This record gives sequence, structure tokens and C-alpha cells, in this order.
Amino acid sequence: MQTRGQFDQELKEIDQEIVELANLTEKALANAVRALFNQDIDLAEQVIEADKVIDKKDLEINDKVVLLIAKQNPVATDLRRLITAIKIVADLERMADNARNIARSTIRLGENKEVLIPNRLNTMQETLVNMLHTAITAFTEEDDKLAAQLSEMDDAVDRENKLILSELLGETATNPDKIQYIMQISLCSRYLERFGDHITNIGESILYLIKGENYNLN
Repeated sequence: MQTRGQFDQELKEIDQEIVELANLTEKALANAVRALFNQDIDLAEQVIEADKVIDKKDLEINDKVVLLIAKQNPVATDLRRLITAIKIVADLERMADNARNIARSTIRLGENKEVLIPNRLNTMQETLVNMLHTAITAFTEEDDKLAAQLSEMDDAVDRENKLILSELLGETATNPDKIQYIMQISLCSRYLERFGDHITNIGESILYLIKGENYNLN
């Protein structure tokens, strides 16, 4: 068994690694959306490659949490924190997967300067960055009020997604030759919407950590 001080230090290190993973995920999202708008195939490929680093860090954090549980046999409150860490890391990894998928759509679209990317996607990305910052602050400060705000912020992302899909549906009727473009942009909008859902999942995990109860923010 470890001393309490050693255990607390390892918990703190895991929290720091979660924040680092969140920063990598935010960078992946920013680069993926930038690559899409700029039709930057090289940057899109970098996003795909960087996702391997995020996957590796996900596994490393999980291994540390499992090892800490095995070594310490933590009490209920500490166990809840470790379970929360595993859940948050899983959502961050899936968020990065959505950024990677946007990069793949960028590559499928290719370089076509006549293609106009809906600015609503950029609006969604900005909201998602605010959501992620809010979620990480809520996590590090154990602020249940901040965590609860994520639901309303996610509603704004959902509204933008619906508007994009509605506009693209009109494109399908008038420009049947643009099916590939319409399909890939629809997918990108969906990936961003899913990114937001995972942030609200993080909010639910934070509320579980603080209150010991399950909440539904989606």
C-alpha cells in the first residue's frame, strides 16, 4: 500500500495528463477544421498521424489508472475519481477520432478552389473549443455549475448542425452533381456534432465525480 501523499501525487499527475490530452484533442480539432477550410491535404494528413499519439496517450493513462487501483485499493471517493478519469479519457480519444474523420473527409474532397465550405462549421468549432475549455475548468476545479452549462452550449452546436444539413438538402435538389461534396460536408458537420456530445459526456462524468450521481446532459 502507498502512503496517502504518494497516492494523491499520482492522482494529480493523472489529472495533469488528462488536461494535456484535452489540449492535444483541441489542437486536432483546430487543425482538422483549418485543413478543411483551406483544402490543406498535408495538414489533414498530419491530423491523421497525430491521432496515433492521442491513442497511445489514452492507453498510457488507462494503464496508470488501472495500476493505481491495483496498488492502492482505493476507498469509494478515490475510486470514483479514477473511474471518472477513465471515462473522460475515453471521450477525449473519441473526440480526437472525430477530428481525424474530418481530416479524412478533407482528403476525399481534394483540392477544389470552387468548393465553398459552410462557415457554420467554423462557428461550430468555435463553440466546441469554448465547451472543451469549460469542461476542463469544471474538471480541474470540480465545479458542478460549469459542468451543467455544457448542455446548453451543446444545444447551440446541435442547432448549427441541423441548419447545415437543411441547407445541404437543398443543394442535393438543385445540384445533383455535387453529391460527393454534400456527403462529405454532411459528415463533417456530424463529426463536429458528435464531438460536442462527447464533451457533454465529460460534463456528466464531472457531475458524477462531484455528486456521486448519474446525470444526463445530452
